[in-house]
Amino acid sequence: MKIEKLNDNQIRCTLTSADLANRKIKLSELAYGTEKARNLFQDMMVEANEQFGFNYDNAPLMVEAIPVAPDSIVLIITKVDDPQELDTRFSKFAPSSDEGDSQAPVQYSGADDIIDLFQKIYEARTKAEQKKKAASAEKDTAEAPAKDAPVDLVRTFRFHSLDEVISSANALNHYFSGKNSLYKIEPQNEYQLVLHQSGCSPEDFNKICNILSEYGQQKAFSGIGEAYLAEHSEVLVRDTALQQLAELA
Repeated sequence: MKIEKLNDNQIRCTLTSADLANRKIKLSELAYGTEKARNLFQDMMVEANEQFGFNYDNAPLMVEAIPVAPDSIVLIITKVDDPQELDTRFSKFAPSSDEGDSQAPVQYSGADDIIDLFQKIYEARTKAEQKKKAASAEKDTAEAPAKDAPVDLVRTFRFHSLDEVISSANALNHYFSGKNSLYKIEPQNEYQLVLHQSGCSPEDFNKICNILSEYGQQKAFSGIGEAYLAEHSEVLVRDTALQQLAELA
């Protein structure tokens, strides 16, 4: 707890979370524990009197609280010699519903109102922490689909003979381990390979497609294409066609 004298009628006290921890006090206890809050305030006034001779002698006090950080509060304590001056100042003071979000000082008259002051600071900090958590959760939710949903590109290749398919599998030599199925197309008596990216990197998948293009003809393929093939064509090898055909080479 750091206390500074600004002038004969005014002091500044900086209160941090470490100060509260040393006294085994939580900010929430100050907000809702009248006795602890008054004791802390009285300790500040005693220390101010010992260091600077700051004695309010039951005179009205004005306390301004400025949250300078999530765990640090500056209290400006001013002796008001003329009570009418205090009334004049507070006649213009009307806290708004969003005052906890601003850094403007919160003003109160008298030592007994220190409880309300700490309570407003505590509620403002709690509100700020809740907003931060909500914003973080919203950001995580927005990013989750892009992060969690894997990309699965699909390519298809048409071969004139089964030997061409086997040769392409031999050329890959088990380099590709993802999902791929081989269909026989009638009445053309041709073969169609459907290849899924299956978590393969874009660079590797492009390399694999280039190798297959040397043996078969790459065709445009839509999302419903494979479902149509499965319904109207003969499935020769499902899901692991290249891996199984490589064993025959």
